Amino acid sequence: MAVLLKRQLTDPEKEEILKQHGRKCFATGHEIPPDESLQFDHIKAYALGFPSELGNIAPMCARHNKEKGTLSLEDFRTKLRLNEFFKTGDKLTLKHLLEHLKTKGEIPRFAEPVSVKESDGQVVVEAADRTYSQMLYTCPTTGWKYFYVTLDVDVIDSDDDEDHAAGLQPRYLIPEKVFDLYRHFQRHPVLQPSIGRTVNSRIRLFDGQHKVAALLWNGRRQFECKIYLTPDVRLLNQTNIAAHDKFAQTRFFSSVMVAKLGTQFGIDFENYKNLEDGQPKSEAGFMEYLSRSDGGTLTKGQLNTRFRSYLYSAVLEHEDNRLKALVSATNRSTDEKPLTLDMLQKSLFAGFLYREPTADDLTTDTYKREVEVNNTVALMNMIYDYGLSAWDGKASENDQTQVRLRRMFRSKSMMAWTELLHGAICGKLDLNDSEDRERPFYRELTEDEVKRIGEVVKRLYGWKRWNSPQNDDIDRTLSDNKSEVKDWFRNHGLSTGSLMGAPE
Repeated sequence: MAVLLKRQLTDPEKEEILKQHGRKCFATGHEIPPDESLQFDHIKAYALGFPSELGNIAPMCARHNKEKGTLSLEDFRTKLRLNEFFKTGDKLTLKHLLEHLKTKGEIPRFAEPVSVKESDGQVVVEAADRTYSQMLYTCPTTGWKYFYVTLDVDVIDSDDDEDHAAGLQPRYLIPEKVFDLYRHFQRHPVLQPSIGRTVNSRIRLFDGQHKVAALLWNGRRQFECKIYLTPDVRLLNQTNIAAHDKFAQTRFFSSVMVAKLGTQFGIDFENYKNLEDGQPKSEAGFMEYLSRSDGGTLTKGQLNTRFRSYLYSAVLEHEDNRLKALVSATNRSTDEKPLTLDMLQKSLFAGFLYREPTADDLTTDTYKREVEVNNTVALMNMIYDYGLSAWDGKASENDQTQVRLRRMFRSKSMMAWTELLHGAICGKLDLNDSEDRERPFYRELTEDEVKRIGEVVKRLYGWKRWNSPQNDDIDRTLSDNKSEVKDWFRNHGLSTGSLMGAPE
């Protein structure tokens, strides 16, 4: 008969637990030194109905027992393991989790190839050591065929971008969502299957990756899925993006939207450029082509969003861009990554990328979009090299370098000084025409012009008010709107003229 805990553990009961577990912290398995406090708690949560008996109690070190708060030992242990996984990167998908679990020896394999055969309204999926036979359905709207099946982890994969082809996976894994679902699925069922498609002898999931991730952490190795056979990938991608954006209960990160829309737009753009119709090719012409090919389902605003996503992605994914390491994958800045896509859209991208489709012939020297992207990356690298490379989000609040950088790279601050920076750079490049000032980097820059731009960026970092004492007026001002911040900058010596070298 189990011994129920209706009181504090007695010494014999503690000895019984230590015989089962040893003097090891249940959270990580590390040894608890003899001179360190030994504590005990439930493995599975008593509050969720699990028994308060010795078989459900384990030892903990004092530090981990304090850190776990109200979590059960099992949940806290899983959270530590989950945190370990998420420290491996900030743009992680189900594929990365599967690779992580395989490396840890928790699953033997995944993404094994399969053979798919249709016959008499049935589909047969053959893997290396098992066969799935299911009824085949047809979508009345699209005519696509699909089936429902419970798949083993051995044969599932994540539908990520691979080999220069756009995958359909629209999100990165969100740590909090994975952990919350992990706890939810301990007591509740999964209401909807994950959704995927067959491609290149693989079954790749693009919807429901958070569910699968949470179930994996719960020890599940089989997953309920709906799988499409040979769908129109472009239409399916648009449907999937709408499902995770316009019709979603939880909208996904702006950076993910840029990556997905930018990738799809880039593929369509390449197809358009290779179109042999005898017509000149331009960005404006491509937008008209895209509108026609989509049958008018996309509005002008939606097309422009895709075009800008393509530009932003070209800058952020540029192999030489050093600043991108400090851009958060989420919609919020973090201690490690102080910038967000939203901040860049409203500051540097707004000032230095021409965000309208041009009519310039893509095959002539007048088309300078790649040059513009390279110039924008060069500016971002200057901002990184001349100061932001010293960013340390974990430094003391009194660290003067971090005080200065936190002031500079607050959202309103960055938007305000970017407008001043834009004016100064246009002045240094002798750009007086309004059209030229709208696209200052849509041109080849000489070595001397690049040097002049660098001097402007250095003066920006050198403004004395960034180094003001704590709780200076600047700290109160940076909470105001952009126009007020900009006016305060000008009134206190940071202006287009000062950035160009005029005395404050």
